[in-house]
Amino acid sequence: MGELSRRSAREVLDDHLNIANTWTGGSFEDVLAEDLRRNVSEDIVVLINRGTFRGHDGVRELALMLAGELPEHEAFEYTYVVTDGRMGFLEWTYQDSTVRVRDGADSYLIEDGRIVAQTIHYTLEAR
Repeated sequence: MGELSRRSAREVLDDHLNIANTWTGGSFEDVLAEDLRRNVSEDIVVLINRGTFRGHDGVRELALMLAGELPEHEAFEYTYVVTDGRMGFLEWTYQDSTVRVRDGADSYLIEDGRIVAQTIHYTLEAR
């Protein structure tokens, strides 16, 4: 685990995003567990228009909500990814036969090789 703590914000964000897109062919629970282990602080705070979520349990709750809203578990398209120092920003889209997201935007605060804070925004549209 020591090596993980020395990663740059970009390395953490890239790892998080790569793992997120493995949900298309793997076990959702296994993918989430790996991402939590590698990239997410146990003390993370996530802000979204649904409320404030804390810790790994909060991330699990949000991930399950997202998985339910994106039922076909297609890959995300990352349209813009940038980091500067401890900060990261992501714009993303998603599309399957039933829903789409055109305006996904997440921000990240990354310290000691882990995401310690995140904001999430997206609008789910029926197709």
